[in-house]
Amino acid sequence: MANSPGRTSRILACVLVALGAFLLTCAALLPTYTKSHALKTPLDLEVTIVANGKGSVLDVASLASGTAHVDKDVPLTVQRFVTVEDPSNADIMTVQSGQTLRRGDKSGDAAVVNALVDRVTVDRKTSMPTNDPVGTIQTQPGRPGIPVERHGLQYKWPFDVEKKTYPYFDVTARTTNPIDFVDQTEINGMKVYKFHQVVPVTDLSKTAPGSDNLVSLPAKNWGLPGDAPVTMHRYYTDDRTMWVDPVTGTIIKSTDHMTQYFGRNPEERALTVLDMNVSFNEATIEYQINQAKDGQDKISLYTRILPLVALIVGLIALIGGVILGLRSVKQRGVSMKKQAPAGSGDPAFDNAETQVIDYGKGGPTGQDWGEANTEVFPAADQHEHGSHEKGTDDEGPANRD
Repeated sequence: MANSPGRTSRILACVLVALGAFLLTCAALLPTYTKSHALKTPLDLEVTIVANGKGSVLDVASLASGTAHVDKDVPLTVQRFVTVEDPSNADIMTVQSGQTLRRGDKSGDAAVVNALVDRVTVDRKTSMPTNDPVGTIQTQPGRPGIPVERHGLQYKWPFDVEKKTYPYFDVTARTTNPIDFVDQTEINGMKVYKFHQVVPVTDLSKTAPGSDNLVSLPAKNWGLPGDAPVTMHRYYTDDRTMWVDPVTGTIIKSTDHMTQYFGRNPEERALTVLDMNVSFNEATIEYQINQAKDGQDKISLYTRILPLVALIVGLIALIGGVILGLRSVKQRGVSMKKQAPAGSGDPAFDNAETQVIDYGKGGPTGQDWGEANTEVFPAADQHEHGSHEKGTDDEGPANRD
């Protein structure tokens, strides 16, 4: 039997109400559930950061020859290529950064001022290092990286950046120092948080032991009188400013005033090794802005747009189901009233059709009973009838006796 229109409407109403309730539940739960998945640094990260500037650079070959010379106003380029390596999974990622500082007035190997490869495993949500495994820093080609435990941010801020002080790890000093929130501003139309850090003067011979950071040469090589050997320590400091997207934690721009020098103590600046000012170039800034916007769109999709769509569609389905259900009930009542017989008191029979039976001729079968054949039964034999009655009477007295 085919379903009646009313039954179909009732089924559709139930389906719409159930769908609406489901979507409203999704709208309530989606922001919480999807936010934990959306607020993770993607594993397909591959970024090239370029910072340009000028500075003073020590000619290392001149130091060894005994006539130390520092070149000034040298065009400098810091390039950092960042990728994701193993181990990486749903919760952590290992970031590898190959970094070079090159001078623009020379070519080939002579242009390389310094280079390093840094590896660190971080939490994909907080961007803080896990130290499991411990990160490494490689400064000598062909030699394994040196394990360096760290406790601060480096290549990215956490999601939902706060206006507060964060710990920041400096890969040159190999120390963690506070970086302070300064102000909220804009770069190329994007809202950013500005942070500032000063890395205190650090003795690199202690934090990053190596032949380049503790050097003994005759006094005259250092520009000092006499030929007695003098041991110098390499010291380092950096005045760093960063602008960060507060939603994704992407570093939009960074400037550094980095200084390295040799001295027998932190106060003695006997010989400048490096004194430079560099900043992200415009191409890098635009790239970082686009990366941040992509991240913002993804977060907005999962935490706002999808829940809002679920809410709207859920409300429409729920209201539509209720209206359809009420209309179906009303139509069913009207239909039953039309089918009820008049005067019955029952709406189901008020309008029921009646059948008229004509018994004038043959009744409902149409047969004329006046002309029908009849069967004649024979009359009973009177003798037999009388005997029967007599026998009955005779038996009476006997019975009475």
